[in-house]
Amino acid sequence: MSSHLNEWFSLALRWLHVIAGIVWIGESFYFMWLDSSLKRDDDMPPEVAGESWSVHGGGFYRVAKFRVAPTGMPEGLHWFKWEAYTTWISGIFLLMVVYWLQASAWMVNADGINPAMAVGVGMTTILAGWGVYDLLCKSKLGDRPAALGVTLLLFATGVAYVLSHLLAPRAAYIHVGAMIGTWMAGNVAMVIIPNQKIVVADLLAGRTPDAKYGKIAKLRSTHNNYLTLPVVFVMISNHYPSTYGHSASWAILLGIFAVGAITRVFFNARNAGRINLWALPVATALFIALVMLSAPQPRDAAPGPATWEQVAPIIQTHCVGCHSANPTDPIFTIAPNGVVYDTPEQVSSKASAIQQRAVDTPTMPLGNRTGMTDAERATLGAWIAGGARIP
Repeated sequence: MSSHLNEWFSLALRWLHVIAGIVWIGESFYFMWLDSSLKRDDDMPPEVAGESWSVHGGGFYRVAKFRVAPTGMPEGLHWFKWEAYTTWISGIFLLMVVYWLQASAWMVNADGINPAMAVGVGMTTILAGWGVYDLLCKSKLGDRPAALGVTLLLFATGVAYVLSHLLAPRAAYIHVGAMIGTWMAGNVAMVIIPNQKIVVADLLAGRTPDAKYGKIAKLRSTHNNYLTLPVVFVMISNHYPSTYGHSASWAILLGIFAVGAITRVFFNARNAGRINLWALPVATALFIALVMLSAPQPRDAAPGPATWEQVAPIIQTHCVGCHSANPTDPIFTIAPNGVVYDTPEQVSSKASAIQQRAVDTPTMPLGNRTGMTDAERATLGAWIAGGARIP
């Protein structure tokens, strides 16, 4: 029953996390578009930066933006913050439930650090990562957005490189994502909302707000916009072992981050009425390069065609402990994703998945806790190449 409840609790958290993330990302995309679509004419008051007209759901909308703030506080003021907070809080709880509380299954390799140390590394990555990011933004680099962006990309890559040598591959990716998600939520909670509150307090007190608070908040909001696509990739990356399971997983993550950021460069410019002809071709070429880089690495071939009699002991030793109707693994009391290998027919039907996760990439068994050898992986590959035949 405990595993059943844990599964449903994880489901609820993941559902909430995804829904809140959709709302947050949609808000980020909308307001970046809104800023880019603003138009100004001579009839507007000097304090108005511009306005935008739109139509949706059968209605017309007219939105104006002030350069700094209105002359007085309106009765109804909508704050956009809870979608960010909900996304981060649900994500951290999900990280705890799936990874930290099951660290021996998801966070460690057979020959790596112990589960407690792995959780400590994960926590430190998230907390220290925010500290470094915030310091870089407040440094002189904050006045040079392009240089700051490159520096942050290199920093995230360095973190990914280190984690790829300390944690299990999936855990390394997800903790880089959690670090960046913390940057984004931290921007909202520690910079954007506090700065907006300063401006509101000045208005209520009859003081003229300082424009610098809006500029700082806008910079952090822009960061969040460019970080959305990389974070979304990390959220779905666990389904694609060709990325996190590659020996150069950190480089692939760097490339994916660059593809996402360059794609946003194109759309943000397009929303402002400019066309960056270079952006999408470069992003596409980089993506194709990543496909080629992540291609399965050749292994030493098996001495000859493999038979089911050779494969069966490998499956029994390294797979059935988890993937069975009655698992014997101390952590997985229910077969992951409902995949079971109790009969030859069940194994043969999943040959392509076995090829991807146990032959092309060493992502199964998790953390290689059972010690599957390269020779055993080659035998599996030879059996699958021969048609995955069973008696």
